[in-house]
Amino acid sequence: MRIQELERVLGVALFERNQRSLRLTAKGRALLPLAEQYIQLETEIRTTIAAPENISGVLRIGVVEVISMTWLSRLIKAMREAYPKVSIEMDDGLTLTLIDQLRSGSLDLVLAPGRPVESIFRSKHLGVLDFCWMASPSLSLPTNPITPRDILAWPIITLSQQSYHHRSIDEWFQSQEIAFKRFDTFKSLNVAASLATAGMGITLLPERCYSKQLEKGTLRIVKTQPPMPRVPFSAITLIDGTQPLAEIAAAMAAEISDFDKEGIS
Repeated sequence: MRIQELERVLGVALFERNQRSLRLTAKGRALLPLAEQYIQLETEIRTTIAAPENISGVLRIGVVEVISMTWLSRLIKAMREAYPKVSIEMDDGLTLTLIDQLRSGSLDLVLAPGRPVESIFRSKHLGVLDFCWMASPSLSLPTNPITPRDILAWPIITLSQQSYHHRSIDEWFQSQEIAFKRFDTFKSLNVAASLATAGMGITLLPERCYSKQLEKGTLRIVKTQPPMPRVPFSAITLIDGTQPLAEIAAAMAAEISDFDKEGIS
C-alpha cells in the first residue's frame, strides 16, 4: 500500500506486476539508489541526534567461532547497555561466507580474521591471535620443531575452504613450496579440536582457547619451523552500508577486543 501510494504521488509505475513476481521499472531502478541514500541519511540523523537509549532498529552481525569463544559476550552486553532498543541478530559462520553476506547486504558488520582488500569495505583492527599446531600426545610427534613437509606424514584437520583457517594453512605450505592436499575439513574449531584430541590428526588452534586441554595433557603443541604467522582480526563494514550503528559497533568491538593490538610480529 505504501508503494502504491508513492507511485500515485510520483505519477509513475515503480514495479512491473504480474501474477508471479514484481520487477522494478526503469523509474524504479532510478529511484532505488536515492531511496537507499534517504534511508541511510534518516538512520544517521537518528543515530547522531537521538539519545542512545531511544535509538531502535536491527543490527545484523556475522562472527567467526573464535570470537564467539572469547570476547563476543562482552560486546553484546555493551551494545545492549548503550542501545537497549536495538535488536542484535547474530550469525556465526566461516569467514568467506560471512563476507559474501556482508557484500550482499544481509549482514551489517562482520567480525572475522583477515583484512579485506576490496574497496567497498571499511575495517577496524581488532588485534592479532596466535594459532599453534596441536595434536594428541598419543600421536608421538617429535618434540623438536618440525617442517611443513614433516607434518604431511600425519592427517591434517582443517576448517573448510570458506574459512581463513584453511587459507592460512594453505599459504603456510605454499611458502615452503609444498603442495597441501591431504586434509579432512570441518566447519568448527571445536570439532577439529575434538578429533585432534582423539588422535585423528593434527590441527591448527588458538592457544588461549584450548589452554585447559593443554594443561590436562589431552592436547600438546607441535612446534614447527617456520612457525605459523599470527592471525589478524578485523571488524568489517560496507562503506556504503545503510546501518550507521554498524560503525558504532565496529568501534566498540575494536575497544572491547582483548586480542593483542600491538601489531603483527
